[in-house]
Amino acid sequence: MAFSADELRVLRRALAIALHPMPLPDEDVQDCLRLASAVDEAVGEAGRLRTFLLADLVRYRNALPGSVSGYLELLQDALAGGYDPGPDDLAALRALRHRPLAAALLERCQVLAERSVRARLAGRAVSAKAPAPRSRLLALPGGRAAEAEPERPKAPAEPARPGRVPGRPAPKPSEVFPPRRRPVPPPQQRAAG
Repeated sequence: MAFSADELRVLRRALAIALHPMPLPDEDVQDCLRLASAVDEAVGEAGRLRTFLLADLVRYRNALPGSVSGYLELLQDALAGGYDPGPDDLAALRALRHRPLAAALLERCQVLAERSVRARLAGRAVSAKAPAPRSRLLALPGGRAAEAEPERPKAPAEPARPGRVPGRPAPKPSEVFPPRRRPVPPPQQRAAG
């Protein structure tokens, strides 16, 4: 996750206020609420993107052997994002182990699957799904700021976002990121002779 210069300024100010509580102007409170909303939206988008990636992985796995290179690439991306490979992935990789990349991924997935099984047997919860969305950031009452100033009026529940139509849902990753297209090799020319 990357922050803009303005968001970093707000974050820095919020951290300073958390360390040294003091009364805040309404503008600073609104800035903090907007930043919290932006972070919540980014976390939600990351969850939607992960769900899209895993669905794409299943589609490519179901289209094997014709989609080998796409499947291996997507599996690498999913593993980098914390994906826990399942029995279907292991079976697909075993069928493709004649390819060096598939053989390396099979070894890696077997280690991850073994760890997952051991963790489940030990009673720890291991989930291959996206983490639950975190709750909204809320300010807790108390500290020196609460004693020095009366309670503020509550901020609106949904701050306006520039460039976004109210009531319109966020776009799906498939709408934002078009499917990958493989480059078409140039036609080969034969020499007459």
